[in-house]
Amino acid sequence: MAEIFEMLMVICFGISWPLSIYKSLKSRTAKGKSLTFECFILIGYVFGIISKLTQSSISYVLIFYVINFISVSIDIGLYFRNARLDRLAE
Repeated sequence: MAEIFEMLMVICFGISWPLSIYKSLKSRTAKGKSLTFECFILIGYVFGIISKLTQSSISYVLIFYVINFISVSIDIGLYFRNARLDRLAE
């Protein structure tokens, strides 16, 4: 039962990342984004993945951590792209 609630928590967090990626693509600016915040979120997902991999049996919740890790990584990549676009626009 605990795994179901953990999965639901990670899914709820994960819903925000596609929206953030869409906003980053559409706005084409890094203004209003916090690279530090996103890096801490990414580190948190790394710890979550390590936690799942070190358990005696690997849980299906691991896939949601991996999906969120990939999503945050994409958003961080878009941050750097948008920061470059901001510098070119100045």
